[in-house]
Amino acid sequence: MEVLKVNNLLKKFQNVVAVNNISFSVYENTIFGLIGRNGAGKTTTLRMLMNIYFPDSGEILFKGNKVDDSFKEYVGYLPEERGLYNKMKVLDTLLFFAEIKGKNGKEIKRKALEYLDRFDLLNRAYSKIEDLSKGNQQKVQFIATILHDPEFIILDEPFSGLDPINTELLIDIILEMKKRGKVIILSTHLMDYAEKLCDDIALINRGKIILNGKLSEIKENFSKGRIIIKHDKSIDFIKDFPFVLDFSTTGHLSEIKVDNENRGNEILRILLEHNVGIKSISMNDVSLHEIFVSLVGEEITNEIGEK
Repeated sequence: MEVLKVNNLLKKFQNVVAVNNISFSVYENTIFGLIGRNGAGKTTTLRMLMNIYFPDSGEILFKGNKVDDSFKEYVGYLPEERGLYNKMKVLDTLLFFAEIKGKNGKEIKRKALEYLDRFDLLNRAYSKIEDLSKGNQQKVQFIATILHDPEFIILDEPFSGLDPINTELLIDIILEMKKRGKVIILSTHLMDYAEKLCDDIALINRGKIILNGKLSEIKENFSKGRIIIKHDKSIDFIKDFPFVLDFSTTGHLSEIKVDNENRGNEILRILLEHNVGIKSISMNDVSLHEIFVSLVGEEITNEIGEK
């Protein structure tokens, strides 16, 4: 079921179009990824969802109704910039934000302490926010986002400042929340994490959505006829075969684009006939990072060339 619908959202700041007539839908029991490089328009979009910015045109619907200030009652929002009070103690901060959302008492304190323990922050419960590292402040802000058990969660660059161990912990908790039926929007420029977490994505660039849909279907469409091979010597000869549409190589790693997704075995046979040692081969597969670079990276390269 469609939970959130964004229709032709437009936002300008003076002469700069930050968000340019974008549309997308977010469905129940999913993690929706709003992905793109820094400055693409992701945070502006999320701030319009939260009524921090008002769109110049377009509309946002939550369960069929136009979003207004009451939407915030259903949402846990982790902003890109930290919104903590430096002089407050960690536990007091969590209880304060929970009370703003109408949750207080022994049970919410117990949950706060459980989350602090899980994030290895229990010994800092009575430390001031300003005495924490940036990574620990990010963990506190994340706990504050989910402590009141919102049904809709918006996370803007949630992995900022986190080390790999805490990043994996955050990923585990996000997936747990999805299993509990939460609807989650994840905004990030980190494609590897988006690929781990997201069911659907919208890739935004220069304020426009240039790719939108189910991640599994997008990957399937981009990966057809694509073969990645790690080998022990040059295979430049392969580009002379008529069914090879494109060929690129870096050292002993080559990418081959063929006219048919079933050409893999034929490519393998040819390489073995030429006594090429195959260290690894991947057929009809592509990462979200590679898709992102193919769509956005070429534009960046062209920009540099024009300067």
